[in-house]
Amino acid sequence: MTPTPLQARRALIVIDVQNEYESGGLRIQYPPIAESLRNIGRAMDAAHAAGIPIIVAQQSAPATAPLFATGSPGWQLHPVVSARPHDHHLRKTLPSAFADTDLGPWLQAHAIDTLAVVGYMTHNCIDTTIKHAFDAGLQVELLMDASGSVPYANHAGHASAEEIHRVFAVVEQSRFAAVMSTDEWLHCVRTGAQPLRESIHGSHQAALKRAHHKVTVAA
Repeated sequence: MTPTPLQARRALIVIDVQNEYESGGLRIQYPPIAESLRNIGRAMDAAHAAGIPIIVAQQSAPATAPLFATGSPGWQLHPVVSARPHDHHLRKTLPSAFADTDLGPWLQAHAIDTLAVVGYMTHNCIDTTIKHAFDAGLQVELLMDASGSVPYANHAGHASAEEIHRVFAVVEQSRFAAVMSTDEWLHCVRTGAQPLRESIHGSHQAALKRAHHKVTVAA
């Protein structure tokens, strides 16, 4: 298939889809890992068919680290990714796929202006990569059912995986990325349709209207 100019300017980055997140010490809980892995595979297949470059990022840590120790089973790319073709592979040691990697220059060399993001975790490496891409002037797309989160509990409090994933998706949509389902993204790839992008001001105003409506209904 010959890519259209719009498709030629889009790239898909698959972030840290490694065994650690399914069978290792950091199993994704929301959305269910089987669901997100299936959608990651669908996105990669559609990108490959459309001529959209695919970048695979792999988190790496020292051999003594409890997670992502280089060479360990958990560090290995998940078969959903390793069995599919890609155009560029990078290893990273920090959350952002741009930090201390050649991602930025690679995107510039390939005239990419839109970065679609899938992988793990929504609130960590996905979020920091999106913010880095936004600051670099790229349009960003997040496939929210092709990413995922784990629950946390620490000195600041606790939150479920669903809460973390949902809240980060809402924040990304407020300015930093167009958040959509894999089906919606596939539609954009097929048709050239532009995804919905929103603003901080608009998101805040919508929240105020929502709260006012709830108070009015309760009264």
